[in-house]
Amino acid sequence: MKKQFDISEIDSVAKEVITALGDYKLVRMIGEMGAGKTTLIKSICKQLGVEEEVNSPTFAIVNEYKGSVADVFHFDFYRVNTLQEAIDLGLDEYLYSDHYVFMEWPQLVDEYLPDEVATITIKEIENGLREVEVCTK
Repeated sequence: MKKQFDISEIDSVAKEVITALGDYKLVRMIGEMGAGKTTLIKSICKQLGVEEEVNSPTFAIVNEYKGSVADVFHFDFYRVNTLQEAIDLGLDEYLYSDHYVFMEWPQLVDEYLPDEVATITIKEIENGLREVEVCTK
């Protein structure tokens, strides 16, 4: 799936993203700072029945959300310095939980991830539009 959208369409795009993910629940989020990774994750959480406020886990590293459709773990590895630091956070438990795991700045842990990982790439293009692409292996 590849789509250009205006931010006002984020909820319908989130629905399409969930459909495009299929059975994939481990998701790498790729995009520059400010591209809309967290905004998209917030909308995906809303579609999965999360009612609490969804925030960036930049300082907490991981936020956990209970949804009526599915639970979500949201990682931000931006401030993590080593793979071992991520592992010490209990990364294995999250990866093999059978819940959605969205990972911002996943490059640090790429070598540790299982093969069944989807990638969502989001980027800002002209006139405030965004482009999202969902790739499953």
